[in-house]
Amino acid sequence: MNDNLPLGLPPEPQENEQTFELPLEFEAFYLSRQEFYHDYATELLGDRGEAEELIHEVFGKILASWEDLLGSGDFEADVWEILRDTTVRRLRGHRRRPAFIAKGAFTLAMDATRHRLSALEEGMGLYSAIADLPPQQFDVIVLRYLLGYDTRKIAWFLGLDKNTVNYHGGKGKKRLGRQLGIPETPRRRPRKENP
Repeated sequence: MNDNLPLGLPPEPQENEQTFELPLEFEAFYLSRQEFYHDYATELLGDRGEAEELIHEVFGKILASWEDLLGSGDFEADVWEILRDTTVRRLRGHRRRPAFIAKGAFTLAMDATRHRLSALEEGMGLYSAIADLPPQQFDVIVLRYLLGYDTRKIAWFLGLDKNTVNYHGGKGKKRLGRQLGIPETPRRRPRKENP
């Protein structure tokens, strides 16, 4: 170690060390998505450490395909697919359901003292039903209702139009309602007043 270096400067690479520079665009992409991707993976895996490991794998896959992804024409959707597929494979490889099911069960179990066992049964059904949604509906429901992201941010991260995000969210809510036996409430249109 060279003690003569000013503070903050990295040591010079050794002869046998290889330096690897990331494309500037990839670094910007990484910085803008890292927290969001970690939140998503943590919500599904239930463990921040495992989520970090998975996200390193995801970013490695994205970097390995970086040039192809940039030229794909649907960059945001393609990188989201890498995140979703890698996460789903991890869950299936460990024969697990998304962690929010267990977290929901715990939260509902704590509330059961106030709301009795019926709340637990209803909530477990909800979390299981969310896990069974088609991929795009699942993504929107998890990002909107479990992680609290707004439509604009979800659209940006998924590479979708805001109307498409709302469409998948609406379809997901309807599907959940049908699976849980909740009657659909008709939308009320405001009345036009006569002049």
